[in-house]
Amino acid sequence: MSRFLFPPALETFVALFNARRYWESHEVLEGPWREGGSAFYKGLILYASAFVHLQHGNAHGVRAQLTKAIRELEPYTPAYLGIDVAAVLAHASAARRVVEREEEGWSERIEVPPLRLRRTRVRGSEGELRAG
Repeated sequence: MSRFLFPPALETFVALFNARRYWESHEVLEGPWREGGSAFYKGLILYASAFVHLQHGNAHGVRAQLTKAIRELEPYTPAYLGIDVAAVLAHASAARRVVEREEEGWSERIEVPPLRLRRTRVRGSEGELRAG
């Protein structure tokens, strides 16, 4: 049986995201998103960009990007292209609530969990698989 391969850009995105290199991770998906028009990739880009704003302490940017990411990713729940979208949405909603409270030290209270690609979370019908 051949080894399943995720799209290389997605694998690179996940590796950079998990290394907390959010800017670089979102840049990796820009090309494939623009080429294929993947709303899923757009959602991941927005999700990563929220944490670029987190690294700069920009509450408005975090809140705005998470709101857009949630809107883009909701149609892909519970899982899509190997990612547990339900978990991403739960985290994005919880992080947005922390930011909305605007309490002192809000940015330190947002933990960003790693993303994991799992073959069992692939539907098989994802357009991104055909696009590579």
